[in-house]
Amino acid sequence: MNLLATKPLDTILNEAHETGEHSLKRVLGATNLVSLGIGAIIGTGIFVLTGVASAKYAGPAVVLSFILAAVGCVFAGLCYAEFASMIPVAGSAYTYGYATLGEIFAWIIGWDLILEYAFGAATVASGWSGYVISLLGDFGIKLPPALAGTPGSPFVYYNNHWEPLSRIAPALKAAGVDAAALPHAFGAFNLLAFIGIAITTTILVIGIKESANFNNFIVAVKVAVLIVFLAIGGMYLLHHTAQASANWHPFIPPNEGTFGAYGWSGISRAAGVIFFAYIGFDAVSTAAQEAKNPEKDMPIGILGSLVVCTVLYILVALVLTGLVSYRLLNVPDPIAVGIDAAGVRWGSLLVKIGALAGLSSTMVVMLLGQSRVFYSMSKDRLLPPFFSRVHARFRTPYVSSITVGIFVGIFAALIPISILGELVSIGTLLAFVIVCAGVWVIRRRRPDLPRPFRTPWVPFVPIMGILISMLMMVSLPLNTWIRLFIWLVIGLVIYFLYSRRHSRVQQALAAGRLEC
Repeated sequence: MNLLATKPLDTILNEAHETGEHSLKRVLGATNLVSLGIGAIIGTGIFVLTGVASAKYAGPAVVLSFILAAVGCVFAGLCYAEFASMIPVAGSAYTYGYATLGEIFAWIIGWDLILEYAFGAATVASGWSGYVISLLGDFGIKLPPALAGTPGSPFVYYNNHWEPLSRIAPALKAAGVDAAALPHAFGAFNLLAFIGIAITTTILVIGIKESANFNNFIVAVKVAVLIVFLAIGGMYLLHHTAQASANWHPFIPPNEGTFGAYGWSGISRAAGVIFFAYIGFDAVSTAAQEAKNPEKDMPIGILGSLVVCTVLYILVALVLTGLVSYRLLNVPDPIAVGIDAAGVRWGSLLVKIGALAGLSSTMVVMLLGQSRVFYSMSKDRLLPPFFSRVHARFRTPYVSSITVGIFVGIFAALIPISILGELVSIGTLLAFVIVCAGVWVIRRRRPDLPRPFRTPWVPFVPIMGILISMLMMVSLPLNTWIRLFIWLVIGLVIYFLYSRRHSRVQQALAAGRLEC
């Protein structure tokens, strides 16, 4: 057994060009792929993190934090683009690791991607259900807390409907309302989160084209909401330049004596927080085997979605901090606060619709990514073969999609998973490290390979991608590292008990059909 055995690139590329009813359907164009990336990136980050990062760390200079975080993502994105154009198969970083660093690394990153996609989708589903509850309440539809939250999660009765205490607490504090004096109840099963995952899974099973069309529509809605916010806020600021000037001054608030509390260290700390608003562009690479022209379209999808989202993030941050003093933005709905400051009272409804759209498309892309990783690992026999079954009519990995959907739905409905946000982040960053290292390794091992897209300035770009990602990982709490270690140990147990015995690469080595 050779733990560092790599999967031959010729084999991977042959799989990429398979056709027939048991292969994935190539129907996605560059626009679909850019939309998938935007769908994954624009979610709670732009609707929540913008306010938190400016209020607690950077002030109006949060704009610089977005630029700094984007630069870090670009290094990883350039490496993803080379791999996705060169190895256009489902599986993303898992497949790239298998081709360059060896089977054990491929397993680790595949198992790690479950953290990013499955638990990420469950976390998003919980947030999605909270917005649905709030929106239904605005129209007089009240869902009992027992069916609106995970077991033990507190709710309070406010403004004529139940709200999760975690979401409403800042608003109550700002209004001078004592949460303890309000009627309380507790969740038992987050039905809406489960339903959200079930609907998303059904869309993914029916077909990748249908999933992409649904995602395109949702992305259009949330981008339209952000453009409306920018238009209303921008016009208001043009007519109230004194207010904007006052709110933007000082642009970089002086440091308050501790690292991360404003000043340049605050810009850096905010960049670390905001960095996680960008994760998700890597999910585009999981759809490479369903792209019509992956050599050309994958780099456009990955880098194009990064550019679009970066521009939107910077403009939203600039307008928001001009409308409202940064010290007032540590709230769960800063965009609504900003649009209210512009005198538009229906802003809260607008933001809820935008947030719902943002979270819906994020669920679609994360579940898409997870099912494609399962599909690839199953094709290699590191997971049971039934996970790679493709529906004869829909041409989608329906067993993977349904299995992932069931587990993610249960997680979202029963487990309070706020802490898993950090696990999602560390999982993503580990994927970035492996992809960046893989580009560097394969450039040295196989410089002859055709590369439709070439990462510039190798090894500078991969090294910077590795260093920035590792720096972000180091900034995460120790508990997150402990949980990641436990998760990886569980994965390695599965690998040594099942995967290595069934691996196609290991069997080929044993039969002498493959050289180390």
